[in-house]
Amino acid sequence: MVISRVNVVVIGGGPAGLSAAIAASVDGASVLLVEREAHLGGVLKQCVHDSFGIIRYDERLSGPEYAFRDIKRLDQTSTFVLLQTFVSRIVSIGRTFQLTLCNRYGIVQIEANSVVLATGCRERTSKQVSIHGTRPAGVMTAGSAQYYINILGQLPAQRCIILGSGNIGMVMARRLTLEGSTVLGVYEEGLYPAGLLLNVTDCINDFNIPLHFSHTVTRVSGAHRLSGVEICRVDKSLNPLRGTENLVKCDSLILSVGLIPEIELADSLGVPISNVTSGPICDQNFMTLFDGVFSCGNSMHVSDVVDYVSESGEIAGRSAARYMGRERRLLEIGTSKDFLYAVPQFLDFDMLHDDTVMYFRPREVRQDTIVRVTADGKEIFSQEFPMLRPPEVERISVDFGSFLTSESKVEFRMERAI
Repeated sequence: MVISRVNVVVIGGGPAGLSAAIAASVDGASVLLVEREAHLGGVLKQCVHDSFGIIRYDERLSGPEYAFRDIKRLDQTSTFVLLQTFVSRIVSIGRTFQLTLCNRYGIVQIEANSVVLATGCRERTSKQVSIHGTRPAGVMTAGSAQYYINILGQLPAQRCIILGSGNIGMVMARRLTLEGSTVLGVYEEGLYPAGLLLNVTDCINDFNIPLHFSHTVTRVSGAHRLSGVEICRVDKSLNPLRGTENLVKCDSLILSVGLIPEIELADSLGVPISNVTSGPICDQNFMTLFDGVFSCGNSMHVSDVVDYVSESGEIAGRSAARYMGRERRLLEIGTSKDFLYAVPQFLDFDMLHDDTVMYFRPREVRQDTIVRVTADGKEIFSQEFPMLRPPEVERISVDFGSFLTSESKVEFRMERAI
């Protein structure tokens, strides 16, 4: 099996990668989609709850239903797909990328004009949070628990504690309860839920599952199997408070303590990475600061809405198909301290033909807030939000039109609505 050269290689067959491959192929490019698993769809394959597609399709779909729609569209394109294939190496030679792929057939080498990184994200594990103790069975991430139940048909817990109130943690609290497990409580070190308020209502409140704030797990105990965890209150700096320790007997600890973009391939190329999003820094076409390398979906920044993941994939795929290797004139987007982050971080001045899609998170919970965009001190966009929360990604679309010059200063800021 030899594929010598394509226009675009998309790495990752989740929702971002599927959308990128479809968009690039529809735009006329020859496209290769590389996926390390045996089936396309990414994590959506194990997400049987129906919270997907509300924005994109105006209906509630399960993860497999959402993925099936894109897979069906992909089948109607000329995209070549390699499953159970790993990208072991990417090098840039001149204006060409050379990729080394490994699969059951051996080593395959590909040349491409551009690369789209749609590698998704991974969960933080117990080794990435401060939990002391032994290493018994029964400590797992929420995604692993979800895989056990929804794919393998196995119940991994009888009496469990869930650490972290991220979306997948709350979804698994409901799922475990429905399957007969006893969820003793969801413990969150912050002052408010780390996931969508919709999931607090549908997954926690509706099933009378205790949700505790300003608490964390500081120790696990057990020889072969987990026998209990030590739970402790935390102060405003998230430090455990001595004297508040409480031992809870359980056989499982489910971790929902955050997601991290998969950036190993980006790192290997020397793509600049944001210290805030932990993903590549991009322009409005989702091209990274390494020419010809694009990023989208959760590998760029972790989003709680799959519809936005697919949208970013479409933009990246279409842009990768049209990549011509020209030099860019980049304008940095400034943000006020009220933003946790905004993506993209730069504007390619010569490609400001369409509206620019921006995703952002606030630094703290805010009500009645106006987001303003200015160019050289002149307001060109504003939108009012009744509430902004750090766990929820927001989206705006800005028409920069003829407001900018190649030397313009672009700034995003927040103000309280009067």
